[in-house]
Amino acid sequence: MINKETNDPRKRFYSQGYPSQEQDTPALQEDMIPNPDAGEESYVGNNILKGKRALVTGGDSGIGRAAAIAYAREGADVAIQHLPGEEKDAKEVEAYIKEAGQRSLLLPADFREEGTGQQVVKDTLAEFGGIDILVLNSAQQIAQNSLEDLTMEQIRNTFEVNIISMYESVKAVEKHLEPGASIILTTSVQSFEPSTVFMDYAATNAAISNFIVNLAHYFGPKGIRVNGIAPGPIWTPLQLDGGQPEGALPEFGEGSPLGRAGQPVELAPVYVLLASDDASYINGSIYGITGGQGITL
Repeated sequence: MINKETNDPRKRFYSQGYPSQEQDTPALQEDMIPNPDAGEESYVGNNILKGKRALVTGGDSGIGRAAAIAYAREGADVAIQHLPGEEKDAKEVEAYIKEAGQRSLLLPADFREEGTGQQVVKDTLAEFGGIDILVLNSAQQIAQNSLEDLTMEQIRNTFEVNIISMYESVKAVEKHLEPGASIILTTSVQSFEPSTVFMDYAATNAAISNFIVNLAHYFGPKGIRVNGIAPGPIWTPLQLDGGQPEGALPEFGEGSPLGRAGQPVELAPVYVLLASDDASYINGSIYGITGGQGITL
């Protein structure tokens, strides 16, 4: 699905180190140096998801953007939730969805606010008439070098965005899902190998990983599959508005066994697989896309 330029995974995508940079919240993909590859030019679809309707949270940039573009090019209509202030990135994704000949829906919503997880589901159902693929990917990640600097406000916001909004969305969509539907949650390698600078973020991702396994047991008898993807260091806007400790960005991803950070498009085929009928016996699994860092639950 992706045109190969080389067989060496260490060099297939950008691997030269990153210039120091930062952005105010919300960070925009367009302003990143270098610009992440979310498959805008490289992803080629094969109608694997023809006729399906997807909701992707955090779909304006990074991993969610890659999933949204891939889904549209595989024949799905795609709604994307984005943080207010990210309209520029979101409209770019909307253009890619429409270019693929699919319906799009932009949903500005701040998951720190109670009820927004439920609302984006309701809005998607109203526009598309149903949801066949639910990708819960939106996240907050803010590095803090000391526990003293980690405020209770940040902790509450991280839990609201990363896990509580997932509960809201899943509860809202449950009665509308038909057998064959797929739920995909984005967790993180931090769920399995937590870093002290990400105490709140890592804890929420541990909860997400547990949620995936639990939901798979709950929804499996209903004919609905639930799986997860645990990325390692991926070059996304999440890293630029406090997502990395000061001074860490130039070497971002170099500690992975492949020696580089991943690009969002490298996750897209797995999001497509898990949403497709080809994954009919994959349920309760978490796929690590980490460049070689291990995951165990």
